[in-house]
Amino acid sequence: MSELKGTKVAILATNGFEESELSSPKKALEAQSIEVHVIAPESGNITAWAETDWGQKYPVDKTLDEVSADDYDALMLPGGHFNPDTLRTDEKALSFVRDFFKAGKPVGAICHAPWILINAEVVDGRRLTSVPTIAQDLKNAGAQWEDSEVVCDSALVTSRTPKDLNAFNSKLIEEIKEGRHRKQHA
Repeated sequence: MSELKGTKVAILATNGFEESELSSPKKALEAQSIEVHVIAPESGNITAWAETDWGQKYPVDKTLDEVSADDYDALMLPGGHFNPDTLRTDEKALSFVRDFFKAGKPVGAICHAPWILINAEVVDGRRLTSVPTIAQDLKNAGAQWEDSEVVCDSALVTSRTPKDLNAFNSKLIEEIKEGRHRKQHA
């Protein structure tokens, strides 16, 4: 575990993220001695969506105005429906995401979060998965979509739903251990 001490990961989210898709990766990363920051467009708290209703509030560690991709070793994007739908229209969020790809840093996205990747224009020619309801959106953006528990394409780790979180968390941690990837690109 000490090999990842000093590693910092940003979790970009806003109101309406699927609770388990933030809490489970955050817990798994922290168990590896990784420092995790919840990043959001606004300060204060963001509220989770817990499968069928609003869930707990989570504190925002830093706002998009306070950070850059240079501050972190990797990025994680939780899904849910509302969260990525909001972030995919936020130019600061899209720029933040793009910068991780330009730097070759690992990025994880689960469920509906690849919507953000579509608008950041980083999926063309990439292999990935997502919740099946956005598969056609990804294909239309040039991605090679597959229905798998976890897909990794040059440090881009994607999964479908909360049932895939164990595989997603393990693969994301593995990619973070590997560090920057030359084939990762924007």
